[in-house]
Amino acid sequence: MNKITLLMYCKDRSNIIASVTNFIANNGGNIVYIDQHVDREQDIFFMRLESEFENKSFSIEGFKDLFKTTLVDQFKIKWRMYASNRKPKMALFVSKYDHCLYDILGRYNSGELFLEIPFILSNHNDLKPIADSFKIPFYHVPITKDSKREAEQKQLELLINHEIDFIVLARYMQIVSDTLISKYPNKIINIHHSFLPAFVGAKPYHSAYKRGVKIIGATSHYVTAELDAGPIIEQDVARVSHTHSIEDLIAKGRDLEKIVLANAIKLHTNRKVMVYNNKTVIFS
Repeated sequence: MNKITLLMYCKDRSNIIASVTNFIANNGGNIVYIDQHVDREQDIFFMRLESEFENKSFSIEGFKDLFKTTLVDQFKIKWRMYASNRKPKMALFVSKYDHCLYDILGRYNSGELFLEIPFILSNHNDLKPIADSFKIPFYHVPITKDSKREAEQKQLELLINHEIDFIVLARYMQIVSDTLISKYPNKIINIHHSFLPAFVGAKPYHSAYKRGVKIIGATSHYVTAELDAGPIIEQDVARVSHTHSIEDLIAKGRDLEKIVLANAIKLHTNRKVMVYNNKTVIFS
C-alpha cells in the first residue's frame, strides 16, 4: 500500500476541494484524511490530505508530475507532497544542556518518533557519552570567533553527506548561520523559554524569580535570520507562585522545554505544519 501526504495552499476560490479530491479519485487514490482552513484576512486556502493507493505500479514522482500539470498551474498552488512511509532524517545539534537530548533519544529509542537520527553534532564534547550510549554517531565541531566559517562548512558537509531533512536545536547555544538557514528554510527547529513578561540574559529564571512571575513557558519555532522570531510550532505554559524557588522554576521550565520540543518534532515529522507569512497553520 502506497500512502501520500499532500500539503497545499493557494488563493481561496470555489471548486478547489472538489478538483483535488476528484483528481486523486480518478488516479486510483482513496482519501483517508482531509482537513482545510481558510484565512479570511489573507484570503488563503490551506489543505492537508492523506491518500492511499493500492496500485503496485504507483510512483510518487509520477504522481507529483501529474498533479503539477493538472492542478498546480490552474489554481496557482504552493504545495509539498510526501511518501508517508519514508522516515525523515533529523540531525540533533546540542551544546552542554542534556535534558532535551535525553528526552528526544528516549522517545526515539521507544519508537515514539517517526524519524531517523543519523548523527548528533555539538560544539562541546560533554554530551558525547550520551550519544555513545544510544549508539548514535557524535561529531564535535568546536566554534570560536576565528573558526565560525570552517565550522559552518563542516556542518554543511555532514548534513549533505547524511542526506538530512531537518535539524533540531536541542538547546544548542550557538547562533545558526544564515547559510544554514537558507539551506534548510523552515526545517530548523529551536526551543527556548517563554516568560510573561519576558526576561533575557544568561539567567532568565533568576530574573523571573526576582520579578515574581506567575507563568513560565516554552516555545518551539522554526529558525529564521531574525533571532527567535521564526514561525511558532508549539507552546505551553505552567503556573508558578511565590512558593516556588529558583530551582523549581528551572525544573518546571526544563520539563516544558522537553514536552514542547517533542511535540514540535512530531508535528513536523507527521507533516502537520504549514508556514505562511511567518505564521503556522497546524493541522490536527
